[in-house]
Amino acid sequence: MIIHIPVKPRIEILPEKKLVGNTMSMSISHNKTGQLWGQFGPKIHEINNRISRDKISMQVYPLSYFDSFNPMAEFEKWAAVEVEDFANVPQGMETFVLQEGLYAVFDYKGLSSDNSIFQYIFTEWLPSSKYVLDNRPHFEVLGPNYKNNDPESEEEIWIPIKPVSET
Repeated sequence: MIIHIPVKPRIEILPEKKLVGNTMSMSISHNKTGQLWGQFGPKIHEINNRISRDKISMQVYPLSYFDSFNPMAEFEKWAAVEVEDFANVPQGMETFVLQEGLYAVFDYKGLSSDNSIFQYIFTEWLPSSKYVLDNRPHFEVLGPNYKNNDPESEEEIWIPIKPVSET
C-alpha cells in the first residue's frame, strides 16, 4: 500500500465556522464512528442552510488527552456540516461553533482506516516543526473526492497548532 504523505502541510488560519450535526462519546478502543455517521447520514438532507456539500468529521479531546497514549480515553466525536447560521436546526441535531484558529492542513489520499498519517503528523512532523499542538478541535474535511475506506479517497486533515513561542 502506498501512503501519500505530503512533505509539509499548509498552515492556515481557520475562520470561525458554525456546524450542525450529531455527536457521540467514544474512545479508540471503542470506536463508534460508523454508528455516528449511520445516524447522521440519512438525516443530512434535513439541514437546509449548508454552506457546501463537504462533511466534517471532528474530534474534541479533553485537555490531558495527548499527555500519554490511552486507547480507552474518551473524546467527543462529531459528524457535521457547516451552515450559514443556526436557524432551523433539525430535531435531534446539535450545534457547535468551531472557533477561529491556526491549523496545519494535511491533504491525505488513502484508506480512512489507515492511521499512519496520524503517526507521521504526531511523531515526525509536529516534533520537528515550529509548532505545538493547541487544545482545540481536530477535524477532517470529507469533500467530493472522499470515498469511505477506498485507497483513492481524499480528505483534508486539520490539526490545531500554535507557535512554539506561545507555549
